[in-house]
Amino acid sequence: MSISLAWSDAVTAAQLFAVDPVGTGGVLLRSRAGPVRDRWLATLRAALPPDQPYRNLPLHIADGRLLGGLDLSATLLAGRPVAERGLLAEADGGVLVVAMAERMQASTNVYLTAAMDAQETAVERDGLSLRMPARFGVVALDEGLEDEFSPAGLRDRLGFHLDLDQFAWRDTEDFPVQLDDIIAARARLAGIKVGREQIEAICTAAAALGIISLRAPLLAIRAARASAALFDRVNIEQDDITLAARLVLAPRAMVFPQSDQPDEAEPPPPEPPPEDNSEDNNDQEQQTPDIDRALDEVILAAVKAAMPPGVLEALRASAGRARARSAGKAGELQKSKKRGRPTGSVRGELRDGSKLNVIETLRAAAPWQPLRRRQAEGRPGSAPRILVEKDDFRIARFKQRTETITIFVVDASGSAALHRLAEAKGAVELLLADCYVRRDQVAMIAFRGSIAEILLPPTRSLARAKRSLAGLPGGGGTPLAAGLDAAFMLADSIKRKGQTPTVIVLTDGRANIARDGAPGRPQAEEDAKASARQFRVAAINSVVIDMSPRPGPQAESFAKEMDARYLPMPHADATVLAKAVTAATRAG
Repeated sequence: MSISLAWSDAVTAAQLFAVDPVGTGGVLLRSRAGPVRDRWLATLRAALPPDQPYRNLPLHIADGRLLGGLDLSATLLAGRPVAERGLLAEADGGVLVVAMAERMQASTNVYLTAAMDAQETAVERDGLSLRMPARFGVVALDEGLEDEFSPAGLRDRLGFHLDLDQFAWRDTEDFPVQLDDIIAARARLAGIKVGREQIEAICTAAAALGIISLRAPLLAIRAARASAALFDRVNIEQDDITLAARLVLAPRAMVFPQSDQPDEAEPPPPEPPPEDNSEDNNDQEQQTPDIDRALDEVILAAVKAAMPPGVLEALRASAGRARARSAGKAGELQKSKKRGRPTGSVRGELRDGSKLNVIETLRAAAPWQPLRRRQAEGRPGSAPRILVEKDDFRIARFKQRTETITIFVVDASGSAALHRLAEAKGAVELLLADCYVRRDQVAMIAFRGSIAEILLPPTRSLARAKRSLAGLPGGGGTPLAAGLDAAFMLADSIKRKGQTPTVIVLTDGRANIARDGAPGRPQAEEDAKASARQFRVAAINSVVIDMSPRPGPQAESFAKEMDARYLPMPHADATVLAKAVTAATRAG
């Protein structure tokens, strides 16, 4: 498809959305901020009636502002509960523009998609029980990179998916939009019906394109009805169906449509000679499937023309790829009383350094003001303007990601110790190079002979790590239990400080020194399994890397006791080991 035709389709999508914002769901506008996106939004704004609501939904919007609730200032002035409409209810009958949809919070996405489905919002808070209409269309501005996408539930509910990053400013132009035509099309929309054969053709095309969503054919039908209304047609025609398939189905395609061709190796079966008295009946019976097949082929041809080269590979990759976690967010989310991202409030007392949420406290006290003022009338002295009691106190809650500390537990015993230690040192240095970005720390424990020692306390200093690891010796017995005990004690102390430990054990699992230092493989293995179970009970994220030349069941059995991931890597170098550790820690 040429650039000029693609831009024309983008403008047409804006007009169809303006004709039926609620029915078509909305527009997923995948584009970075710039003049091209501004021109498209200006075209959409020109196609919308001036009296229609046009609201912007910011990224970090509070639930009270989104859904509505108690109008605090009006309630305190009036002395009685006064309800406030939320942003979703304010957008009723209009358009809601969602900024940075790829970073939308999960709660906001749930409330938004629920309102799109029910076409209303329910408020059950602050002593209020309200239901307000919320019929609107959504324009989701997606500025994500290649591995960042807006929520799948929201994308599925938006009829038009547009990618404006393919256009340069010189490729775009202003198309005249007649507002009177949009208003007239809205008036004609209710009277336009869709035929059964057209519904079957759209569903057949969606199946041929590998589209599994049931909403896609419904949105395509609504787009076809909007197209017929826009171009002043009484019924939906073939051009409307092909336009809807090109705008709605093509961006969702997962497979390239293949035309049915007969197998050249097998000749077609001979047709029986028609009887003289049934010629008319045969013609009548074969006419309908031929027409249906022709309509299906027209739709698929339109979709093929609208699909640029390489789009299917990108679509498959985006559909099967989970949103990547950023490097600095590997730690666990933990509740906090003083710092982090606000996550609402809870009833409580002002102690232990808790912070009072003044707004929520006043909101909890506001519905009770008439009753409290009547009770205070008989008391001596003048009553305060706002009566706040102990039960009204609301304490702010926060969540923050803790710092991650990766603990390497290296088996420094046996003949292969030099190889394991060398690669472990290299992996530590490679991981420390990313610590300034990831805000993580690294520690290292080595066990050999009959003891285990902390060679590198938790640090993010690369120079300190190199000095500590330079003269690391190797050889001797394998006190695996002592190494696991030392790692558990360090991980437990880290966890008590509010940080997130991750333990990486590099060993072949062949323990031969017991916990008391006595040689003997049976007792050493029992002690090592007992030490490994501590990690399971404490739910410490751990990984066991078997670097033995011939990985056996010993290390895997210890990994099961620890409830850890098991990675057999007999010939791994420092680079491969660092990548495996990074992937394992982020997955955990």
